[in-house]
Amino acid sequence: MNEQSRIDFKVWKRIVPFFAPHKNKFIFIALMMLFSAVVDAVVPLFTRYAVNNFVVTETTKGMGAFVLLYLVLILLQTATTVIYSRLSMEIEMHSSRMLKRECFIHIQKLPLSYFSRNSVGYILARVMSDTNHISGMIAWALFGLVWQAFYLISLITAMFFVNWRFALIVSAVVPIALLASLWFRPRLMSANRDVRHHNSAITGFINEHINGAKTTKTLVAEEKSASEFKELTRKMYSSNMRVSHLNSLFIPLVSLLGSVAVAAALFTTGSSVIRGTLDFGVLSAFISFAICIIDPIVSISGIFNEFIAVQVNVERVSDLLSEDTEDDESQEVKEIFGNSLLPKTENYPPIIGDIRFEHVWFRYPDADENDFVLKDISFDIPAGSTVALVGETGAGKSTLVNLVCRFFEPSRGKILIDGVDYRERSRHWLHSNLGYVQQSPQLFSGSVAYNILYGNMNATEEDMIKTAELVSVDKIAARLENGYETDVGENGDRLSTGEKQLVSFARAMLADPPLFILDEATSSIDTETEALIQNAISRVLPGRTSFIIAHRLSTIRNADIIMVVENHSISEKGSHEELMEKKGRYYRLYRAMQMKDESGLDEKFK
Repeated sequence: MNEQSRIDFKVWKRIVPFFAPHKNKFIFIALMMLFSAVVDAVVPLFTRYAVNNFVVTETTKGMGAFVLLYLVLILLQTATTVIYSRLSMEIEMHSSRMLKRECFIHIQKLPLSYFSRNSVGYILARVMSDTNHISGMIAWALFGLVWQAFYLISLITAMFFVNWRFALIVSAVVPIALLASLWFRPRLMSANRDVRHHNSAITGFINEHINGAKTTKTLVAEEKSASEFKELTRKMYSSNMRVSHLNSLFIPLVSLLGSVAVAAALFTTGSSVIRGTLDFGVLSAFISFAICIIDPIVSISGIFNEFIAVQVNVERVSDLLSEDTEDDESQEVKEIFGNSLLPKTENYPPIIGDIRFEHVWFRYPDADENDFVLKDISFDIPAGSTVALVGETGAGKSTLVNLVCRFFEPSRGKILIDGVDYRERSRHWLHSNLGYVQQSPQLFSGSVAYNILYGNMNATEEDMIKTAELVSVDKIAARLENGYETDVGENGDRLSTGEKQLVSFARAMLADPPLFILDEATSSIDTETEALIQNAISRVLPGRTSFIIAHRLSTIRNADIIMVVENHSISEKGSHEELMEKKGRYYRLYRAMQMKDESGLDEKFK
């Protein structure tokens, strides 16, 4: 049998801790399932008693006590069903919450490389859909399996209690039904895996195209997107139809086996009744047994199929929770500085701002062994310096900045901050001293004030307003209907790109960081907003060690140090005047930009 059609207990073991707090509830529910299964299994015995003592004898003597006992059992069974439903719902809701919480916390610890490898839809499906499937499966299907197993055992026991010879005849259909289930199970499993795979692809596609709706419309790509979505849904339809076709064969086959069992019961017990060697009560009981005995076999097989199908969800969640996090610091570092969720900020030393690269090489974790993005880079940056990084697209400017921020770590060599290898201190220590303004800033749903305060949740409203005024966000707030309390919309879509840049700038500044990064922060904005950002840069960067990925002449000229990133290394380094005197690579690039500027074209430096 294919490994993917089996239940892998090692995979399921990973999620046991999320259900362990409900151990006592599991035991109690199992006992209730046992009681309920026994009651259901003895119902045919009640039928036998009623036929022999009331129907055949044509008397109602003792019927009151019989009805009362039967009613009490049914009421108790109803009560167990109510209690079971409530407890199962509690288990499902709590375990789903804990799984989602653990996944989200783990996601916060993952390195940036994980998010570059996996789409938002992929991650979202694991946190939402997969966790729901798992918790629902454990809370309901597991107990369904327990009940069906108890019911099958109780039915067989009851049959042998009544008449072991006839029990053997009726039970003969059990191995046949079991073999049929074993044949269909891997095929249904494979089809269900395809359904889950295509469903995940559709979820990711929808998420991507909702986020990229503006791009789709401006490129007039609606027809192409619709065609691609049609193909995805076609594959989903084909997989679902395969599942339906298999079920359309499996279910009638099982029904046939049930009919065979009833026929066997009628033939064997009926003949005995005619001959007078068996009473009518046993006949009616065995007909009931024959009708009932197939259901638990089919249900158990179906639940096993569900477990195997949901095993895919368990694997995905387990893979997510097994992803290597950024929490890879040494035990000594953790003891002194804590981690990102429980930082020991009282032990954080202040940052002066001296940055030093010593023979740094870097390649991405999933790249080939010799595929280095940066090669043998060494330089010293004195504290308080403004560094402009220039170079063509793909030269490695953003990668170099990511190394400074410790979003990635060197594959070889060392990066020192204030003379200490930054791996000897925690990432949270560095990030708490870092201000970062991205080319495409991420704002969160909420007000302008909320987004600025996100940079320092301990700041007061007065601190927030002062910082906003420092970088000219007050001018934006003045134009908005509710000022600082205006909702920016999802991802800040109610603001222009330049306005989002300024809000992002204020957010980064609120913590008053000694290190500052601007990743092409003025690449996609209008002239007026650019002037506001340039003014903010001139007011807030002095005294801070700053790295700017630059494409504007004024930014480059005013930098203390300019580094030309070329062919995966630093080809030139110095001030604007020093590099112009050399008349090397920087001189040619700068002259080309100057000519564009003078001709009225955009000053972008690519």
